[in-house]
Amino acid sequence: MNYKVIILNGSPKADGNTATALHEAERILQQQGIETEWIHVGHRPIHGCIACNKCWETGVCAFGDIVNEISEKMQQADGLLIGSPVYFASPNGTLLSLLDRLFYSNLHTDWSMKVGASVSIARRGGATATMDVLNKYFLKTNMPVVPSQYWSIAHGTEPGEVVRDEEGMQTMRQLALNMAFMIKSIRLGITQFGSPKIQEALVETHYIRE
Repeated sequence: MNYKVIILNGSPKADGNTATALHEAERILQQQGIETEWIHVGHRPIHGCIACNKCWETGVCAFGDIVNEISEKMQQADGLLIGSPVYFASPNGTLLSLLDRLFYSNLHTDWSMKVGASVSIARRGGATATMDVLNKYFLKTNMPVVPSQYWSIAHGTEPGEVVRDEEGMQTMRQLALNMAFMIKSIRLGITQFGSPKIQEALVETHYIRE
């Protein structure tokens, strides 16, 4: 069987600590027979969502940039691995702009049971808050979130420094092993038991003032 994970490097730096941590996870994924596709997004000029709702009519984002390219790639992917540096206890703003548009424009696309994992890299603090923000994209869209032996964070400031965080690097390896296992197990489970997605029309409750 063929399995594939899209990896998004949300750091502006192509070879910074976020990339190093993601590459460690990628190495294990490939060892487990998972194909990976690396996309560097943190350095791009990506516009934020303007809530125009054109995507609800056309199925694609109106800006017509890399967001739509990633959307297309996600149709054939089994999982999404996102990495970000910590900026004021949150992910990089460019990455957030991309993710807002990517997930919003695909709210009516079935990404259920595609596996999601996040990695956050900090000098010191804010890493768990960043991871929490990233994981919420998965939790909103029926995407199982990959755990690890610790929160999927690592620490470093200067490029390459993250490798000295031995626990962090080991956490990346365990994250990748868990991700590969979940992808394979979910594929097997869907084959045997079918998709667990609810077979009902979508219910959306809007709170409006009388």
